Amino acid sequence: MRPWLTYAVFLVPFFLITQATAHEVSDSNALFVQAVNGPAPIPFLYLGAKHMVTGYDHVLFLIGVVFFLRKLRDIIVYVSLFTIGHSTTLLFGVLADISINQYVVDAVIGLSVVYKAFENIGGFDRILGHSLNMRWAVLCFGLVHGLGLAGKLQELALSPDGLIINILSFNIGVEIGQVLVLAFVVSLLNVWREIKRFPDHAYMANTALMTGGFVLIGMHVFGLVWGQG
Repeated sequence: MRPWLTYAVFLVPFFLITQATAHEVSDSNALFVQAVNGPAPIPFLYLGAKHMVTGYDHVLFLIGVVFFLRKLRDIIVYVSLFTIGHSTTLLFGVLADISINQYVVDAVIGLSVVYKAFENIGGFDRILGHSLNMRWAVLCFGLVHGLGLAGKLQELALSPDGLIINILSFNIGVEIGQVLVLAFVVSLLNVWREIKRFPDHAYMANTALMTGGFVLIGMHVFGLVWGQG
């Protein structure tokens, strides 16, 4: 692998984290959405896609999930489990008005990044002598990611008129954004795997992912403590 590409892969998690504000709903988008009264599928579709594409925490987790998946069938299975998880809690969380401290949710999302990267470098095999069931882990963490998505929408004063259609549109937008992210990530990984030193680079990249996850956890734990202080 070319040196510049190695460094780029190593720095991606940290670049994404430094762009944390991009993950929030912008003021202009928030004002527009709050002014909507009735079904507005297109704006919510766009908002959902944008939120996933700029969602550094979701992106890091997806990178970890597909990092060693070579078969399309496996990618579809794992991504489907993640989709089922986050779609369920996104819809239920908003419609049932479930309120969970967003700092706690985002810290657990950071933990999901650490968890998957640690599994990718064989951490559980060394400590426990066997790997854990990653399908169940991806599903469960998908539920947590959905709570994070729901929390972002709950911060907005959404009109109850057309709420179900708008939430469904937002969720579809999230899936569109997810497909766009995965298309890019999987394409890059397919090229990268052809490099002879891929195993060494993979270890370094997943260590970077894990470090990025710890940074996310620290950011949100600090926010939790500082916000309640």
